[in-house]
Amino acid sequence: MLFLCRISSYICMNFMVMERRLFTFCFLVVVIWQSVALAAGTPSFTALTSSLDEAIEAHRHYAAQREGRIARLRRRLLDADTTNLSFFRWNGEIYKEYKAYVCDSAIHYLHVNLNWAERYGQRNAALETRLELAHLMASAGMYEEAAELLRQIDKSSFPAHLLPDYYNCYHKLYTELSFYTLDDSFKKRYQALAVHYDDSLVQVLLPSSPLYLERMETREAAAGHLDEALSINDARLAHAEPNTPEYALVTYQRSLLYRRLGNREEEKRYLALSALTDIRLSITDHASLWNLAELLYEEGDMEHAYRYIRFSWDETNRYNARSRSLQTAGILSLIDLTYQAMRERQNDRLRLYLWFISTLIVLLAVAVVFIYRQMRRLSAARNNLEQTNEQLQLSNNIKEEYVGRFMNLCSIYINRLDTYRRMVNKKISAGQMDELLKMVRSREVLDTGLKELYENFDIAFLHLFPDFVDKFNDLLQPEERIVLRKGELLNTELRIFALIRLGIDDSSQIAEFLRYSVNTIYNYRAKVKNKARISREDFEMRLMQIR
Repeated sequence: MLFLCRISSYICMNFMVMERRLFTFCFLVVVIWQSVALAAGTPSFTALTSSLDEAIEAHRHYAAQREGRIARLRRRLLDADTTNLSFFRWNGEIYKEYKAYVCDSAIHYLHVNLNWAERYGQRNAALETRLELAHLMASAGMYEEAAELLRQIDKSSFPAHLLPDYYNCYHKLYTELSFYTLDDSFKKRYQALAVHYDDSLVQVLLPSSPLYLERMETREAAAGHLDEALSINDARLAHAEPNTPEYALVTYQRSLLYRRLGNREEEKRYLALSALTDIRLSITDHASLWNLAELLYEEGDMEHAYRYIRFSWDETNRYNARSRSLQTAGILSLIDLTYQAMRERQNDRLRLYLWFISTLIVLLAVAVVFIYRQMRRLSAARNNLEQTNEQLQLSNNIKEEYVGRFMNLCSIYINRLDTYRRMVNKKISAGQMDELLKMVRSREVLDTGLKELYENFDIAFLHLFPDFVDKFNDLLQPEERIVLRKGELLNTELRIFALIRLGIDDSSQIAEFLRYSVNTIYNYRAKVKNKARISREDFEMRLMQIR
């Protein structure tokens, strides 16, 4: 298909000399296929904005590449003989690197070449350099300087091959003047002169030249023939290699056509392609990015609009051309003010959210403290309830244990009393009064009963508190620990505090049960407490905690 396009273009170029309309018709035929090819692999605008953001982040890397090329050219220039043509050529190469990068430096190297060419009588080289310098100055807004350079040229002996550059310089100068002047009469005059020099330029250009195609595209667009202009741009775009200054220019001019067609999406897409190429080539003299920023601003995408216009402004300042600063200053100010207002609104919202969140945090903290206190109270109540339940369970166990043993002892004592009654009755009936009197005076029955009572008490108590003896001894000093005799379950001291553990704290009740005097019980209690390894006040409290 590309081969067919080239053949068709070649045929059309030859016919262009004969008839311009036939040339345009040929382009329409060619571009039907080219449009399909261009639409096949073009990235979406969303993908392009991501690539643009990445390129902006990496722009210092691209600038470093250009600076590296300039540094290498300068080293070669230092080695060149100033009287040799190579000096002029190396200066020219450095100018080309600076042309779209730093305007002041580009003008400087053109001046150096112009002085060299005039000094060494290189007339054609001087004319060519003067035209390049005039074109650059006209582009940078240095209109009087550009006009003065052009007036110094003697056209009477002007080389034919430089006529396109000559007419192009004048066309550029008057186009720029007509665009920036505020006086309507001067605007019309400059526009007429721009058209005049454009006609002259087209007459001397080869139909196959890129500048001729560019002028034809501009003419068709100015005449309102946007489809024809877009077709010519298709052909130019097909021959422009990606990542070249030509590609950046053609895509930018294509975006202008889509603007006039009202196709905003395609306009943004080709502006993004042009801007992406400019950034990757470290071209600081560009218009695509700030035009894209203006479109995004109108659509409300303030984040991208602000990022792009700020970057474009920084690049414009690097290029240092007066006209570029004037072009971007207005939209920069507008976007900057809108962006700052947007950020201020965002900050107000953030402050409101921060106040709201702070209030919520305070309320949450209060709620957490309240819940924590309630949980502590609930935990304390639960612990008290558990302790109460344990105490109730222990009391129930004590009651069950001792009630069972009490009923068993009552049954045993009733049987013994009945046996004793029958024996007394038998001895009285038999007249054995002496034996009966002797038996009544004896303490054997009482001692046996008390022994059984205490044994039952000890067994029942140790069944409830099997570790009581060891835990009680832990409350005493090591040398005062109680050692039971063989066969003993509890002794008198342990039995007193066992009764206290069961809740019988009254010394008189303890004395009555153990058949001692109250003073004796009091002395036992005081004696044991004196042996304790803890304070007397805490002794019975710790005793009640034995399980």
